[in-house]
Amino acid sequence: MCALAELMAGTGFLVSGSDRDDVFYTDGILKALAIPYHENFSPSHILDSFDLVIYSAAYTFEANPEMAEARKRGLTIMKYTDALGLYSRYFDSSGIAGVHGKTTTTAMAGQLIRAAGLPAQILAGSAVKGFNNRSTLNLGNKYFVAETCEYRRHFLSFHPRRIVLTAVESDHQDYYPTYESIRDAFAEYCGLLPPDGELIYCADDPGAREVAAIMKSKDPSPVLVPYGFTAEGEYRILSYRILGERAEMKLAGFPHELTLRIPGRHEALNAASALALISSLVAGEFGNGTAGSGWTEERREQVRKALEDFAGSKRRQEILGEAGGILFMDDYAHHPTAIATTLDGLRSFYPGRRIVVSFMSHTYTRTASLLDEFAESLKGADIVFLHKIYASAREQYSGGVTGRVLFEKTAEKKDGVCYTDEPEEAEEPLRDILKAGDLFVTMGAGNNWPLGEKLYNYYCGKEGTDR
Repeated sequence: MCALAELMAGTGFLVSGSDRDDVFYTDGILKALAIPYHENFSPSHILDSFDLVIYSAAYTFEANPEMAEARKRGLTIMKYTDALGLYSRYFDSSGIAGVHGKTTTTAMAGQLIRAAGLPAQILAGSAVKGFNNRSTLNLGNKYFVAETCEYRRHFLSFHPRRIVLTAVESDHQDYYPTYESIRDAFAEYCGLLPPDGELIYCADDPGAREVAAIMKSKDPSPVLVPYGFTAEGEYRILSYRILGERAEMKLAGFPHELTLRIPGRHEALNAASALALISSLVAGEFGNGTAGSGWTEERREQVRKALEDFAGSKRRQEILGEAGGILFMDDYAHHPTAIATTLDGLRSFYPGRRIVVSFMSHTYTRTASLLDEFAESLKGADIVFLHKIYASAREQYSGGVTGRVLFEKTAEKKDGVCYTDEPEEAEEPLRDILKAGDLFVTMGAGNNWPLGEKLYNYYCGKEGTDR
């Protein structure tokens, strides 16, 4: 919603809004853009002068007083994803989709698009350092690259000419009760591609491969472009190695060795997908439209340098800083697969550091459906602090799984597991546990991220006292 507000404000709309009183990084973005907002919901916020009311899928007409008031007054009302889809019709649009990796891939693509000199707008699901800590980057009006969400089939409103598909597996169990149901939703989205459209998919991911196979059986079929360690063709990752908190990788169709500052083989996959997308745009803008055309040595070097400079996006392996010899990081990983791959990447990047994690699971239905997988995924950390489940306004859950149940299940699989109901209650015990050389990570889609900031600030002050 914040990203859409950025785009609309930049286009000349007068934008205002409402949200819960929780503090998120988006508050700072909205203030910097002088976009006014209320920190509660009230019918009085809805005015007859509004031309359009856009709402988030997190809320319903039955539960949200502003949505109910807008409907009562007969105002034009549109869901966020429908508004985004309408916006995408005015561009040559590319959608980034997948259960994991879509935010980082979109952020990477944006910085590579800028380096390649392409006239495009980019919309990511989080603030990006390379976007001046905003969620959007406006470089022109020809191409549009946006992160598109699978929840409740919201991405079906989008109008893609290209789709990057990073991963397909069971998630959002409150809406997709089976793997097949979420797989079929991704297949339906990819079915929106025109006959000459492109599906850029991860050949290493079984679900993405399955969707690509479904698309291949269609007549006509979109152009299928695989990427990954097992892919055939230009975007096969030939090598990947860690050298001094840097990763080096080689792509079959890119003449230069590529360097990444962010850890994990999954980030190498994200980079390969972003390069595949950029190559398609470069071929259309500067070449003859055929794969591989439009590149110059200067453009390749600019793109290579942009990838090396990529520092991630908000809440995606975001380094807060180092204090007291402890490296503090925040990460959004909220699915077992993402947790496991993130911890594996951190372990390879920082082999000498003990990894201490605060994890707050998001939604009861996801936690209940993947309870064993969550417990298994956290084995990659040395010490884990677990907390209550961060509930979603969009789900109804009456089962017995709680944060403490996840704690008990995880403690069965590994030592060093602790529990505090509220994240802030972990601050004092963590002060006794953390020591120089550690990596401390707040992880998940909940509201435990302030814990990392508090601890970082504490150790910054302690350093000052020691000096």
